Amino acid sequence: MLIAGVLCLCAAVASAGSGLWTLTRPASADVAVQVRRAVAPTQLAAAAMLAAGGAVALADNQRTGLLVLIVCVLGAIGTIAAGSWQGARFAVEREQAAAAAPADDCAGSCAACTLSCH
Repeated sequence: MLIAGVLCLCAAVASAGSGLWTLTRPASADVAVQVRRAVAPTQLAAAAMLAAGGAVALADNQRTGLLVLIVCVLGAIGTIAAGSWQGARFAVEREQAAAAAPADDCAGSCAACTLSCH
């Protein structure tokens, strides 16, 4: 249980570090950056779950520690998967909206547009 607890705590630190690093970066119009920022809170939640599981695995007896460790790891994986799924859906919707937008901003009026009309 010692090795599993330490590995779980290391994964918690890595997940929290990644989430905090992403949140400290400046906001951007790039969809990939927006998706990473949207997934960052789920990374922090997963880090909390992993830290709790690792701490219990190190402190408690074998049976309870193993059960809590398994529940926390599965919860963290599920949380990251759900956040990633939502981020991917957001990215696809943004790409579809960009593809459906008109190619120019003239909206059919050449008189008010500074772009060349076709």
